[in-house]
Amino acid sequence: MKTAALIMAGGRGERFWPRSRKNLPKQFLSMTDDGKTMIQLTVERIRPLVELEDVYVATNANYKELVLKQLLGLPKQNILCEPVGRNTAPCIGLGAVHIAKKYEDAVMLVLPSDHLIRCNDVFADTLRAAAAVAETGDNLVTVGITPNYPETGYGYIKYNKEARQGTAYAVERFVEKPDRETAKQYLAEGTYLWNSGMFAWKISTILKNFAKYLPETMAGLEKIRAAVGTPREDAVLQEIFPDFASESIDYGIMEKADHIFILPGEFGWDDVGSWLAVGRIRKTDEQNNVIAGNVISVNNRDCVVQGGEKLIAAVGLKDLIVVDTQDATLICAKESAGEIKKVLEALRSDGREEYL
Repeated sequence: MKTAALIMAGGRGERFWPRSRKNLPKQFLSMTDDGKTMIQLTVERIRPLVELEDVYVATNANYKELVLKQLLGLPKQNILCEPVGRNTAPCIGLGAVHIAKKYEDAVMLVLPSDHLIRCNDVFADTLRAAAAVAETGDNLVTVGITPNYPETGYGYIKYNKEARQGTAYAVERFVEKPDRETAKQYLAEGTYLWNSGMFAWKISTILKNFAKYLPETMAGLEKIRAAVGTPREDAVLQEIFPDFASESIDYGIMEKADHIFILPGEFGWDDVGSWLAVGRIRKTDEQNNVIAGNVISVNNRDCVVQGGEKLIAAVGLKDLIVVDTQDATLICAKESAGEIKKVLEALRSDGREEYL
């Protein structure tokens, strides 16, 4: 059976401000030492499984040219521009009906565009296994990340070690972000995985589940499907998509459906959620600093200093994030990295849109 992929690339990456902006969000930035952008790396690592002509990118119209520029050879019609953001369920449904218009049935991989993977071969093997389980019956398959510390910022998925389908385990339940003590319990129990937001299923299977659990959305998707490839395609999308309820695929389908399976992923995954991730994915100096750009560093420790052409002289700093761009500079304690979004809230409140 043919394998296609939907890459979700509509987010703004606000926790990477001031480098990530509304016109150049983090999925189109390079976060690694090889200079490749995150969306380029996402496509590159699935190429052993999916032909480029079967890769679809869900984004918004503002990013269409960025996608075309960074993913050379991707067919223009494979860039799906959502008129408005409506969370992951309508996004995935849009991708599914486009693939359904092309193939009678296919295995569909769903991947975020802003994750990093260290072991690409292991990742590809995991996706192959997920696709094999998806192709066998009406199975909905997700890939979970084996936790190595009690993270409170991720959702968790509990699985049953005794119930298997091929190399996958039956999912018992989805769990919201826990407090630290609960996360410690999950880690000790050994039957919980981090929810990565990566999926595999047959087009026929996911559309059946849309019809069952999100029938109003499915009705709109059918109208969009009928218009794909016709002169009315864009007009129908603009008319129908904004009326979809904003719903995640987890809440809308995965938490309610039958035949849910999960594969543990151990391939060096990082969701690159904030500037703190830079220390995990880039080279550090002897004092555990991550330095980039025109920087003079003297007696600094455990810092992230990211600049450009303008000289930054950093002296005697510890546990700080310093990011300098042409029009904005961020100086932030590492422990406050999660509050960077409050800067953007303040900018919006003050009407200073040019900095967003």
